[in-house]
Amino acid sequence: MLRDIELAVEPGEVVAILGTSGCGKSTLLRITGGLDSATSGSVRIDGSPVSGIDPRTAIGFQEPRLLPWRTVHDNVALGLPRGTPKAEGAERVSTLIDLVGLSEFAGHRPREISGGMAQRTSLARALARNPGVLLLDEPFGALDALTRLKMQDLLLDILSAEPTTVLLVTHDVDEALQLADRIVLLAKPEDESAPGATIAQLLTVPGTRPRDRGSAELAELRGRLLDGLGIDRHGSARGVETGTSIPHYPY
Repeated sequence: MLRDIELAVEPGEVVAILGTSGCGKSTLLRITGGLDSATSGSVRIDGSPVSGIDPRTAIGFQEPRLLPWRTVHDNVALGLPRGTPKAEGAERVSTLIDLVGLSEFAGHRPREISGGMAQRTSLARALARNPGVLLLDEPFGALDALTRLKMQDLLLDILSAEPTTVLLVTHDVDEALQLADRIVLLAKPEDESAPGATIAQLLTVPGTRPRDRGSAELAELRGRLLDGLGIDRHGSARGVETGTSIPHYPY
C-alpha cells in the first residue's frame, strides 16, 4: 500500500497528509503510532524505534469514541498515563477541559453534548498523556462545515498553549493549508508499474498560523494540491466524463 516513504518531521511541526481514498494515509498514521507494523523500514521518534503501541504518541480519530456511561471529565481522564497521582491527574484533566472550552460540561455524558463537543473531549483525552507526537486521523471530517472551521481554530489555540508535533490526515485541502507547516501529498503511480503510494509532493506552507484563508499564496498552493489530487481548478475530477446537456429519457 505504501512504498519508499522517507519523511523527517521536526519537533513541534504540524505535517498534514493528503491523498485520495485508499492511498494509505491512515495506514501511515497507524504505523507511526505502532498500531500497525511496516513490512520493511522503521519509524523512529527522537531516534528510538517505534515497536508496538507507543506511549510517546496519542491518536485522535474521526469518531470521538467516548465511553457513553462516563462523563466528559472521566473520558478525558482515560488518556492519563498509568500511575499518574490522583491530584496531579485531576489538575491535568481540569486544565485540558478548560482549554477545549468544556468546563461547564465536565459532568455531562456523551449523549448530552453536541458532536463538536464530543470531538473536543476526544482531543483533550489524546492530549492528557502529554504526547510527543499527536496523530489525528481526519478528526473533524464528520462535523458540519461551520463546526469544522471552529475546531480548526481551536486546534491552533491548543497547539499555541501546548505545543506538540502533529501528523494530521485529512481530505480537506483548505484544512491542510490552514493548520500545517508542511503538506505531504501521497499518490499511486499512474501506470501502476510499482505497487503502493509514495510521496508525490512535499510542500511548505508559507506564513505563520493562523493564516488568511483567502491569501493569494494559499490559492496558488491550493491549485497545485488539487491538481495532484486529480481535481481541476474548476472542481471537476479528471478522468470522469461529464456532459453539458440534459439526457432525454423516452418515458
